[in-house]
Amino acid sequence: MTQASFPAGAVLVFGGSGGIGQEVAKSFARAGSDVAIVYRSKQDVAERVAGEIRDAGRKASIHAADVREPEQVVAAVEAAVAAHGAIHTVVWGAGPVVEQVMIADTTPELWRKSIDIEVHGFFNAVQATLPQLRKQGGGSYVHLGSAGHVWWPAKDGLSVAPKAANEALIQGIAKEEGRNNIRANSVLVGVIDAGMFHELLKRGVFDDKWTEETQKLLCIKRWGKPEEIGSAAVFLATNGYVTGQQINVSGGFGI
Repeated sequence: MTQASFPAGAVLVFGGSGGIGQEVAKSFARAGSDVAIVYRSKQDVAERVAGEIRDAGRKASIHAADVREPEQVVAAVEAAVAAHGAIHTVVWGAGPVVEQVMIADTTPELWRKSIDIEVHGFFNAVQATLPQLRKQGGGSYVHLGSAGHVWWPAKDGLSVAPKAANEALIQGIAKEEGRNNIRANSVLVGVIDAGMFHELLKRGVFDDKWTEETQKLLCIKRWGKPEEIGSAAVFLATNGYVTGQQINVSGGFGI
């Protein structure tokens, strides 16, 4: 990946121990940024990714936080700033494994869990990081959303609906914070050969019929690679005149 021009400091990757998040973290490192990884439970994965980043010549740190708890998010952000001096980009990639259920069959417990992690978690991250970005004269948010935002896939509501709330918040950040040189954009993520997709395959949720029907909806007849999400995130973090926008990285899903 071509080296980009980043301000001083690091990218802060929420969900940096996830299947996609870890590749996003490494994409920023390859592009020339130091990296701070926020994880909840996968400390071993976070440490491995940070080690790979350090081996490649960039600085990396890891920080534990349950994004549903505002004080834990604040503590992780403060620790990341202490480790790197500043944060120039916040990537939101945290989220649970999304159970594939129809809206009518979604339990209040599943709905609450998705909203608490995806929506309240992202809000907590924004509240904790906005003062930092304002203080240092700017920065950017990159939200990892869902390609289902523009073409709803049945049974994926526990991902699409919460992320749609975050898409609205991204627009609000772009509108209100541009005067502070803070930008906000989204990568709409399609079916990526990593992380949650692997977990649902293992469970048998995605079978041969699902694969056949889903690939009919793709212009590019393969699953996406996590580093393709990473390169889109790097672009959005480094182009200083793009804000309030979405890049749909999904192989043309639903066209």
